Amino acid sequence: MRIPAHSVCTAIRDDIVAGVHGRGSRLTEELLARRYGVSRVPVREALRTLEAEGFVVTRRHAGACVAEPTAQEAADLLEMRLLLEPLGASRAAQRRTEAHLKVLRGLVRLGQERARRGDSEDLRSLGGWFHVTLAQATGSHALTSMLTQLRHKIAWMYAVESPAGPVESWAEHGAVVDAVARGDAERARAVMALHTERATPAHRLRFAPGGGRAERVRNSQHAVNMPGLRN
Repeated sequence: MRIPAHSVCTAIRDDIVAGVHGRGSRLTEELLARRYGVSRVPVREALRTLEAEGFVVTRRHAGACVAEPTAQEAADLLEMRLLLEPLGASRAAQRRTEAHLKVLRGLVRLGQERARRGDSEDLRSLGGWFHVTLAQATGSHALTSMLTQLRHKIAWMYAVESPAGPVESWAEHGAVVDAVARGDAERARAVMALHTERATPAHRLRFAPGGGRAERVRNSQHAVNMPGLRN
């Protein structure tokens, strides 16, 4: 496997998220350089970046290792998502471009078609692209970076079950885009808060805290009435 030096960080991060490098495993510069077909210099730089992001830790006598997040740290990520995703939607309503809207509308159209046909194979990737594009539409490099990193870490720590109601889920996506297109920041924030809250119980820890059985995340919030999306 040979990749450009500037993409080493992305490649290592993707492999950590995918479980290629297991939690707690050592990350030696020599082996990583050989795996990705680069010198040790970009590997060293990538490990420093990944340590700052929380994917890697440096241990005495062991060097760089994949981090081993606790269940509480994982739960904190979902709570952060409940705060940041609605903020991102609000900012997107204020700063989006026509190019962003075109992509978002196209993704919603495809997602709704797949959801109606019961074709769930592409829904996860379409949903991922939707949230990436919405983050880019915030016009804030810092917020886009935080949202992107948050999604990477959640994907690393959690397995996400397919939504029980994909049609309703994509109706929520569509409602977000409608609000963003109108420049209605408060509406975009509210609908995204509902969407993020409803998605939370589908998350299941990939690791079992304390050696027990991994469980789905419980949603402590009260259900919100969906017809409000039509207001």
